[in-house]
Amino acid sequence: MSNVPEGFEPIFRSSPYLDLLGPIYNKKSESGLIIGLRAEKKHCNARDLVHGGVFSSLADIALGYNAAFNGKEAVPMVTASLNVDYAGSAKLGDWIEIEVDVQKVGRNMAFANSYFFVDSKRIARASAVFNVINV
Repeated sequence: MSNVPEGFEPIFRSSPYLDLLGPIYNKKSESGLIIGLRAEKKHCNARDLVHGGVFSSLADIALGYNAAFNGKEAVPMVTASLNVDYAGSAKLGDWIEIEVDVQKVGRNMAFANSYFFVDSKRIARASAVFNVINV
C-alpha cells in the first residue's frame, strides 16, 4: 500500500469489478466510510485525466456502501438513480477521496450525497437513490 494516506486500508468488501477498478481504499470516520483511490494510468483518458466513468463507479461504491452499512445491520439495496456533477478534474497520480452524507435509509428507499476531493479541493459531487431489497 505504498503512497496511500495514513488510516486508509483496502476496501472491506470487494467484487471482481472493484478488483479490476482498484485498488480502492476506505477509512472509517465519524460520519461513515471515506473512500479513496490513487489515480493510475488505467483510470485515465488520453490526457492523463481520470475518466468520468471512474468517478461514476466510485460514487456508486461510496454512496451505496455508506447507505447499506449505515445502521447496526447491513441493508441490501440496489442503485435506482445516480447523478454526478463534475466541477474539476483529477490527474494521474492524484489521491481522490469521497466523503458521503447519508440523508435517509428507509424501508423502501435510501438517499445519499457525496463530494469528491483532491488535495482538499472539491472536484465533483454525486447523489444517489437506492431501492431497498426487502427479503
